[in-house]
Amino acid sequence: MIQVVAGLVLALALALAGCTSAGGGADTDSGAGGDDKAAGLQAEGNGKSASGSKADRKQPAPTGTHIIRTAKLTVRVKDVPDALDDARRAAEDAGGIVGNENTSRDDEGRERSRVVLRVPQDKYEDVLAALEGTGKLLGKDAKAQDVTDQVVDVESRIKSQRASVARVRELMDRATKLSDVVTLEGELSTRQSDLEALLAQQESLKDRTSMATITLSLTENGTKADAGDDDPSFGDALGGGWDAFVTALRWIAIVLAAALPFAAVVALLALLWLRVIRPRWRRRAP
Repeated sequence: MIQVVAGLVLALALALAGCTSAGGGADTDSGAGGDDKAAGLQAEGNGKSASGSKADRKQPAPTGTHIIRTAKLTVRVKDVPDALDDARRAAEDAGGIVGNENTSRDDEGRERSRVVLRVPQDKYEDVLAALEGTGKLLGKDAKAQDVTDQVVDVESRIKSQRASVARVRELMDRATKLSDVVTLEGELSTRQSDLEALLAQQESLKDRTSMATITLSLTENGTKADAGDDDPSFGDALGGGWDAFVTALRWIAIVLAAALPFAAVVALLALLWLRVIRPRWRRRAP
C-alpha cells in the first residue's frame, strides 16, 4: 500500500514539473518573439525616418535643357514680295508668328525688306532651311545660349519668395499693434514686388526658350529694274524729255545771268555814243 501511494506521489510530481517547464518555455518564446517584433518595427521606423530625411534633402532635378536660339539671315532674291510671302507662310505653317516688318527701296530702285519671325524650337531647323532656300544666301549668324542654370535659379528664388510672402502674411494676421501692421504691410509690398519681378523674368525665359527668333533680311538682285530700263514706257519717255527741257532752260538762264553784266556795259556805251558823242561829232564836222 505504501509503495502504491509513493508511486502516485512521484507521478504527480513529475507531471507538475513537466507542466511548469512547458509553461516557462512558452513564456520565454513569447518574450523573445515580442522583442524581435519590436526591434523590427523600430528598425523599420528608423529606416523610414532616414529615407524621409534623405528625400527632404534631395533637390528636384531640372526638367530638361533650356536654350535660347536666335538667327540672322541675309538672302538675295528675284522678287522681295514673293519671298516675303514664302517666309510668312513657312513660319505660320510651323506654328510660329510674324513680328516686326520693315520694307524700303534704295536709290537704284531695289526693294529691301526685314522681318522678324518667331517659331517653335522643334521647328527651328526646318524653317531656317526653308528660308535659306528662297534665294542666294549672303550671310548667316545663328546662336544658341544655354540658360538652364538661370531657369533653375529663378524657379528656386520664386519658391523661396513665395514662402517669404506667406510668412509675412501670417505675421500680419497675428499682429495686434498698429505700428507692427504698418511695418509688415511695407515689407509685404516689397516682397510681393520682388516676386512679381521674378515671375516676369520666368515668363520671359519661358517665351525665349520655347520660341526661336529668326531675323530675315531680303534684298532684290536688280534684274527686274534692269529689264524695265531696256523697255521704257511713254510716261518714262515724257518724263525724260521734260527733265531735258528743264535742264536746258536752266543752263540758258545761267549763261544769260553770266553775260548780263557785259551786256549792261555794252548797252551803256552804245547809249552814250548815240546820245552824247555822236551828236557832238556831227556838229564839229565841216
